[in-house]
Amino acid sequence: MSTGTGADSAPAPTAHDSTSAPSKTNMFSSLKIRNYRLFFTGQVISNTGTWMQRIAQDWLVLSLTGSAAAVGITTALQFLPMLLFGLYGGVLVDRLPKRPVLLFTQSAMGLTGLALAALTLSGHVQVWHVYLTAFALGLATVVDNPARQSFVSEMVGPGQLQNAVSLNSANFQSARLVGPAVAGLLITGVGTGWAFLLNGLSFAAPIAGLLLMRARELHQIERAPRGKGQLREGLRYVAGRPELIWPIVLIGFIGTFGFNFPVWLSAFADDVFQAGAGTYSMFNTLLAIGSLAGALLAARRGTSRMRLLVVAALLFGVLEMVAAVAPSLWIFSGLLVLIGMVSLTVNVTANSSVQMATDPAMRGRVMSLFMMVFTGGTPLGAPLVGWLTDTYGARVGFAAGGLVSAAAAVAVGLILARVGGLRLSVGWHRGHPHVRFVPREQEQLAAAA
Repeated sequence: MSTGTGADSAPAPTAHDSTSAPSKTNMFSSLKIRNYRLFFTGQVISNTGTWMQRIAQDWLVLSLTGSAAAVGITTALQFLPMLLFGLYGGVLVDRLPKRPVLLFTQSAMGLTGLALAALTLSGHVQVWHVYLTAFALGLATVVDNPARQSFVSEMVGPGQLQNAVSLNSANFQSARLVGPAVAGLLITGVGTGWAFLLNGLSFAAPIAGLLLMRARELHQIERAPRGKGQLREGLRYVAGRPELIWPIVLIGFIGTFGFNFPVWLSAFADDVFQAGAGTYSMFNTLLAIGSLAGALLAARRGTSRMRLLVVAALLFGVLEMVAAVAPSLWIFSGLLVLIGMVSLTVNVTANSSVQMATDPAMRGRVMSLFMMVFTGGTPLGAPLVGWLTDTYGARVGFAAGGLVSAAAAVAVGLILARVGGLRLSVGWHRGHPHVRFVPREQEQLAAAA
């Protein structure tokens, strides 16, 4: 069930599930492209600052209010604009040139950090200030997310898209390891305001990278003309293409029910293993290490296959269910590394396969839907998963998330196989069981022989 290889046209929904291995590429091959190298370097710095602000923001709200619910409100306000306006952001991104849009959004995001730094360092900050800046940051993200996602293909072209998307994920996960640690040192040493200040200043790096890019080396993409009904057009475009709608549906289920790690990991650290905040921090670090490893491994693959997406999603769900019944802290910790690796495989494969199967003129709208479903689903699923965890325990909650993810992978895999005219073939190859999808006509010929 391949997704097709061209980035300039949407492939037909009939791809054969080849038995050949995906082509390999150099792990850092897309960094040979100057424009992408500038982009990547800027993102390393700003992503580290973003993780610093996330930790400092939560700590500031907690210190101002003493309420965990207030921290939840802050997070909800940051995600709310994506839920409300995400699709409209995609329409704007398809109409406008990506680089100027990113210059605007990155500048706006940097200003939110500087504003919060000024309020905090001056001693005038109140919780509503944090709420307001979180919402403003969310508004900028509505346009920034699809613009960054779709701009990658303009920098590297279709041949390096898989590698570049994987390195973007590795970039983000590296910052996830470094940023919180730096934020902790700043908070305890000089206060939260300095973390906000450094985050605001960190956006100078991606802005400089965008300004230094050579426009003539970008892959020219035809922009969508201004017109009525473009949002509905984008939704119809996705709904009419199985190679787009079903990966997005799958990533929606996993994002909503399978990625609620703050709920589960805190409950496992506190209730299951009777450990403290240090163990919770260790769990998050192990998950991030696995995610970083998964992103780097994904960077070696030259292509994305639907088969890999479905199998990785199924394995992700199974690993969560196994971790839910892990008898010891160390077994649970080891499984978290594997879960992190597989989760990034799911994310990178879904992201790159959807981008490569999308017409460039529609890519902003498609990726805004992808990001809205993936990131916007977690705040919707978290209350349900949290209630299940509180009522029946952390093990039941974690297992339920894995079960939904695995069931969604099986269902989407069967649907894609049916749409692609494939059937399940089970046999033996060199003494080992061999399971694959083959075209119906190939199976019929084998039976006739």
